[in-house]
Amino acid sequence: MKKIFYLLAILLIFPTVLAINLDIEKITKDEVMIIGLEDPAIFKINVTNNGKTDGFSFYTFFGIGLEPREEIKIESKETKEITLEVYPRSDSKLRGFTNFNYFIQAKDGSEIEEKLTLNLIDLEDAFEIGANTIDPESNMLEIYIHNKVNFNFEELSVTFSSAFFKIEEEFSLGPNERKDFQITLNKEEFENLMAGFYTLTANINTKGLSEDIEGKIIFEEKDLLETETKKYGLIISTKLIQTKNNGNVISESETILKKNIFSRLFTTFNPEPSIVTREGLTIYYTWNNEINPGEFFEITVRTNWIFPFLVVLLIVMIIFFTKKYSKTDLLLRKKVSFVNAKGGEFALKVTIIVEAMKHIEKVIVTDKLPPLVKVYNRFSGEIPKRFHKTKKVFEWDFEELEEGERRVLSYIIYSKVGVLGRFALPRTRARFEIGDKEKEVNSNKAYFLAQQKDKDFE
Repeated sequence: MKKIFYLLAILLIFPTVLAINLDIEKITKDEVMIIGLEDPAIFKINVTNNGKTDGFSFYTFFGIGLEPREEIKIESKETKEITLEVYPRSDSKLRGFTNFNYFIQAKDGSEIEEKLTLNLIDLEDAFEIGANTIDPESNMLEIYIHNKVNFNFEELSVTFSSAFFKIEEEFSLGPNERKDFQITLNKEEFENLMAGFYTLTANINTKGLSEDIEGKIIFEEKDLLETETKKYGLIISTKLIQTKNNGNVISESETILKKNIFSRLFTTFNPEPSIVTREGLTIYYTWNNEINPGEFFEITVRTNWIFPFLVVLLIVMIIFFTKKYSKTDLLLRKKVSFVNAKGGEFALKVTIIVEAMKHIEKVIVTDKLPPLVKVYNRFSGEIPKRFHKTKKVFEWDFEELEEGERRVLSYIIYSKVGVLGRFALPRTRARFEIGDKEKEVNSNKAYFLAQQKDKDFE
């Protein structure tokens, strides 16, 4: 009884197994599936039907299914190219090369099982970016993006950015295709950058999926120092020396300037030189500096020929006044200052300084009051000998004054009438005898400006 059962089972199964007879040849290779995209991985196979004409269906349990879903008719002995599309699952955690099974089923239910391999990758793993070397003296750069996989990107929006530039491009990129871009650089944007390696970043967007990838840019090393000199001014001569680093490495700068021993006395430097040396009548000034890329070192050399002129003028004035005062027997100086009066009157303090330069005798100092003022009946210092009310004149007498002797005469005047503008006082006079000669000298003029207070004017 068992033998009959086994025989019936074999007879039922054997025709099913023998009912499908296909040869499968895979045409394409290196298929990929981009995680996060809804685009399928595409396989092309040749199917040869070695059996009777039949309709065949294709299916898999991998991903979310296999296209086409409709039945495909293949004649007996016919070879047909079939395109299979496998759609990814959004929650898939798989990465890398993966084998999966798919099935081909005939109309009678008989089927065969085959295998396919694909590479599951993230979007960032599909691309490579890079650039050629940047020459500091050039303003051109070429960058590229390479699709490393067998996948057709029909809609790409890529933003390339680095320390040197930022651009946005939209394009398509076929399987294993590379696209190059020529970029015009603005030197002012990277003149302060050092030579070396810099990061090139590409933000890639396609069908709602976005990833960043990185490459590198080599900034070629170059040492480029440029010196510019400007001169201006005649009486005050100025020389401006500017050394700029147009390269991309830190550069050593040496600036040497020479001056003779006369002009150096009236020359100033900003900044001060690093080294000062002398050879005969010539002085050498040296500045040593390290200049960073894009920066400059500036030296200002200013020779002021007004200084020697002022020195000569000062010497002449000293000689002139020395001779003048050496011939003066008596000095008179007069000054006036404002005084706050309790009654609100306009009041001034008049001070006269008498200084003998030599021994003199019978000295009479005379000072006249200006109109419309009265004298406050208190004196500090020497008290006058006489006061002529009608002429409004003070007189001080001194029998003799020794050389270097100094007397201070002062009094206060006031007026109930306010004064505006400049108020002038007469000169003070002095008569005296020296030896058997009689001489007379006058003081300076003294003024007061009514709008200014508590300040002396001569």
